[in-house]
Amino acid sequence: MTQPADRPLVSVIVACFNAAAYLRAAVSSALDQSLREIEVIIVDDGSTDGSQAIAKELAATDHRVRLYRMDSNGGPAAARNRGFDLAQGRFVAILDSDDLYHPERLKRLVAVCDAVEADMIADDLIIFDDADQTPPTGFFAAPRSKRGDWVSLAGYFRESVLYGRAPNLGFLKPLIRLDLIRDHGIRYDERLRIAEDDDLIIQLLRAGARYRTVAEAGYFYRKHGASISHRLSLANIEAMVLAGERLAADLRGAPADVRRALARRNRALRNSRDFTLTIEALKTRRLAGAAATAIRHPGLLPLFRMPVAAKLRSLLNRKADEAPPRSAPAACFISNQRIAGATNGSSAYLIDLARAARTAGYAPHLVQPSPALFGRTPFFRLRPEMQVFASHHLRGGWRIGAWMIARDPHVWANATIGIVRRTARRFGIDALWTIDRPAPYAVTAPWTKADQLFVTAHARPKADIMIADYMFLARAFPYAARPDAATAIVMHDLFHARSDGFAATGDRDSVAGISRDSELALLGRADAVIAIQAAEAGFVRRALPHSAVVLAPMAAHPVEAAQPGLSDRLLFVGSNTAPNVHGLRWFIETVWPDLHAARPGVVLDVAGAVAAAFPAGGPEGVVFHGLVDDLAPFYARAGVVISPLLHGSGLKIKLIEALARGKATVATAVTLQGVEETAGPAVARADDSPAFLAAILQLIDSDEARGALAERALTTARVHFSPDACYQSFREWLAGTSAARPPHSNEEARLCA
Repeated sequence: MTQPADRPLVSVIVACFNAAAYLRAAVSSALDQSLREIEVIIVDDGSTDGSQAIAKELAATDHRVRLYRMDSNGGPAAARNRGFDLAQGRFVAILDSDDLYHPERLKRLVAVCDAVEADMIADDLIIFDDADQTPPTGFFAAPRSKRGDWVSLAGYFRESVLYGRAPNLGFLKPLIRLDLIRDHGIRYDERLRIAEDDDLIIQLLRAGARYRTVAEAGYFYRKHGASISHRLSLANIEAMVLAGERLAADLRGAPADVRRALARRNRALRNSRDFTLTIEALKTRRLAGAAATAIRHPGLLPLFRMPVAAKLRSLLNRKADEAPPRSAPAACFISNQRIAGATNGSSAYLIDLARAARTAGYAPHLVQPSPALFGRTPFFRLRPEMQVFASHHLRGGWRIGAWMIARDPHVWANATIGIVRRTARRFGIDALWTIDRPAPYAVTAPWTKADQLFVTAHARPKADIMIADYMFLARAFPYAARPDAATAIVMHDLFHARSDGFAATGDRDSVAGISRDSELALLGRADAVIAIQAAEAGFVRRALPHSAVVLAPMAAHPVEAAQPGLSDRLLFVGSNTAPNVHGLRWFIETVWPDLHAARPGVVLDVAGAVAAAFPAGGPEGVVFHGLVDDLAPFYARAGVVISPLLHGSGLKIKLIEALARGKATVATAVTLQGVEETAGPAVARADDSPAFLAAILQLIDSDEARGALAERALTTARVHFSPDACYQSFREWLAGTSAARPPHSNEEARLCA
């Protein structure tokens, strides 16, 4: 179906009554949709706070926003009916003025709705507490939470029972074809102040609408003290009972399964009315009346589980209620790296950024939503530098002292299998079952609902600023349900450039292959991109002119004096990623044989997790040490540090570390990428096997040449890579963001009142 150029695809209707605290965030979440062909119709239902002023401002700022003011307060049903009258889209979607949309919600729902030829479609909810006193939850239960399903009229009655134990589908906010509403003259029942959405869905199903659900969560349902859906007065429940009786009369001739399901639903409504009467009697100390109602209607007794549970939650959360307010703004780092300390370059870089945030007046917090980061390591020790984080939440892990321990027994089983395989290989057993298959790279691990809820639970209260560690974690931003928060992505690498480099040599990246457009789409989700080197910062500025780009090179922590080291010791430091593995393999295969023949006494020390990619070890003179607690003695004795990288992007952190240690270094142009002008004079560059061999021989044969290059390296680190120089722009961005951030939640309501 072709969409007229001047007609929006979706009309989002926002009924608003005294919602100044939340309206801006709600409407912004609609305007920020990846589906741009929308209109937002704000129907102000007689607000007396600052809602109208905010709505006017939003309408003046974005031409897609329209404001209509009701003459008097008629309730959400009347306001939404007026929205139906004004809507011009092919679809309509309801957004409560205190709720939020995921940025991909409308695009995803429209696509599925058209693909399966549905008339209305709803997704899962993430229900969160505005006061962060109770943990967030998803709404759907299995199997609906795992896959989409069709909803019939009988099925809807079965799954929309008030106070039932199953999720009540009446809470959903479906996308609906507007023509269906108008063709059948369907309207909200303006007699209902509660459950008006439920009544509308029933009308649509009775009209023959095909109703589909999808498992993805795209609607953020905010619970707070002013939510009318949580205030079920006796008048409201009486109106719902009457509506149920009218519906039963209308459906006398319906199929038996529909009538049975509706009868059960109506019994639940009557029990809920009696329960409300009993609670009212208890509140006014009419104990005899409460007891009499309970005896006459025993079906209401199970409903008392709700106030008991609420009281228990209140007692459990009393300590949180009394917690003092935070004195400093919070910067929430969201990462799926296994960060135990400054044990590798990318972890050290993130810890440095957290230190810079603390210097700028922010309390840094670390949230890690994916247990995949454990890989096949069932436990690891957190080093002292992790104390820079004010809090650390890792899903799927127990924190016991300085140790993080995996809860998933599969991690322990896989670790055991790995040990068995390595042991078998040491004894010379060469079979398919002894092949060690690396665990998936956690940074790009599939995103689950449990991950999403973990972000909502732990990032939301600490997300004045959100910083995603790698672009892949940009998907976490919406689930913090904090549209007021500034966002940034720590880029680390330009991944499509890595992918192109690997493709040119027929190799494969260990992290992820991604296209230029896909990478830019992810980077564009943040307000700012933190680039680790100048060339990549320039690329992002050109490609994403509307994003802030913060250049923050890896800072060095220089030693006091240059370390020429021993002439017969080389050092390679690297994690188990494709650039390190391929570069080291190239060096061992093409450079080492000639070097070892020319200088038989030379030893190459290899430190870091890259050792896992060489299970059989190396040739004579190459020693794999694996992960080590302290690299200092390795650097001290090394005469030459090598960095023979052939692929990759970003700033090669191992290069900056070698400069800061005052080491003579032989490196390729790939290693020097982005810092050629500053670091180039302090490094011996070599891009092929003969040149690499010649550079190493010159340095190990001449103490003077080695010492001079080591001195230049240390001077370069001090001048160009000090923490003050490297992180100044990042600290300035933090300061500017703090000053520009709009007032949040109830504070905005106070200012607008």
